[in-house]
Amino acid sequence: MEDLPEVLVFDILKRISNSADRNSVSLVCKRLYAIEGEQRDFLRVGCGLHPATEALTSLCIRFPNLKKVEIVYSGWMSNLGKQLDNQGLLVLSSHCPCLAELTMSFCSFINDTGLGYLASCGKLRSLKLNFAPAISSNGILSLVVGCKNLSTLHLIRCMRVSSVEWLEYLGKVGTLEDLSIKNCRAIGEDDLIKLGPGLRKLKRLEFEVDAYYRYPKAYDHFVGDRWKRHQICCEEMKEISLINCIMTPSRGLSCLLGKCQALEKLLLDMCIGLKDSDMIALSQQSSNLRSISLRLPSQFLAPVLVNTPLRLTNESLKALARGCPMLEVVELSFSDVEFPSFSCFSQDGILVLIQSCPIRVLTLNSTCFFNNSGMEALCSAQFLQTLELVKCQEVSDEGILLVIHFPCLTNLKLRRCLGVTDNGLKPLVGSQKLESLTVEDCTLISEEGVQGAARSVSYRQDLSWLY
Repeated sequence: MEDLPEVLVFDILKRISNSADRNSVSLVCKRLYAIEGEQRDFLRVGCGLHPATEALTSLCIRFPNLKKVEIVYSGWMSNLGKQLDNQGLLVLSSHCPCLAELTMSFCSFINDTGLGYLASCGKLRSLKLNFAPAISSNGILSLVVGCKNLSTLHLIRCMRVSSVEWLEYLGKVGTLEDLSIKNCRAIGEDDLIKLGPGLRKLKRLEFEVDAYYRYPKAYDHFVGDRWKRHQICCEEMKEISLINCIMTPSRGLSCLLGKCQALEKLLLDMCIGLKDSDMIALSQQSSNLRSISLRLPSQFLAPVLVNTPLRLTNESLKALARGCPMLEVVELSFSDVEFPSFSCFSQDGILVLIQSCPIRVLTLNSTCFFNNSGMEALCSAQFLQTLELVKCQEVSDEGILLVIHFPCLTNLKLRRCLGVTDNGLKPLVGSQKLESLTVEDCTLISEEGVQGAARSVSYRQDLSWLY
């Protein structure tokens, strides 16, 4: 090994991705130990780090070129030793000049002072915080002011972080490309307007409201309307995920749907107040849309629906069919509560999408209106490769028997479908039609019934969901 050229040794080590293997290789000789130390750019630490600050210091000296660090204390208890505190972040800022990505999960003893130390990390591009109970808006502000190149910020369950100066500052700087805010109770949908011109550069937005905190907060924010006074423009937005949000006409997050010309992926999960006009505006501006996932709530889910009813109908699906010619992935799902009685999608709306767009992946969850006639219509779906049916109880053996005639289908997933038996899968056995078949919690399908129905078969039976 001592005679090998330096470039070749570097190339050998680059091909070893597993940390345990790299650790073993570094013990072969001093040369490999030194080169591996210089080359290592990723470090993940947590409960096994003891004593925490001293051990982290040693690791940072051993690996001076770290670019990505994860500090994870999931499952931590006091008998596992002390967690890293603010001094740990001081060690990172002092010994890791190349630090670009930092993830901290369940770090209960790091507060605003610790984030202040990170402000000196000029190359930091990404910060992800998952449950940081001691960090407030002041800490976030000090970090974003110091880290001029910050492009990714994820805040999950950071209860003390509200939206004041730090959002406005990021909007003025205009470097933020990826923003994720999930279950941070002090930050509401209307607060995102503080990004102002920063919305123009944003490429990915994920916003999730705590479902148990959504409705009281909705009433608190129905004061004033700052959205109407701003020209919203999201020219570079490619991905939006909104979960448990209140969609209010002409304000809030509903304004974004008609402003994203580059949008490729959209997830709307349990968003109350969504209506046809929102989807029509989306389809008129987002011709590049490739994936859409809609999970709709029941009208019985919350009292706020009395004043803000759902107004999605087939017109939404028809608008997508007209305006989104590149749509490939569609997921339609309804909440586990009783299917809503108001007018909503029908089988005809889904079929319009299938006939107009090159749909390759279709997922239908709790869509009681989809039946065997719909399966028959899918026989003409020229692009459909993956079909997933979840709790589609109107589909029986008669519909599944038609799968053999789907022109391009290679992947079939059946979950909690009570109307399908082994007989529906018989034509697939030995046909080599499917690459993969997944059957989960379908009471009338046996493990023997799926054997040979695809090249790869996954079977699971857990009926606890029925009781």
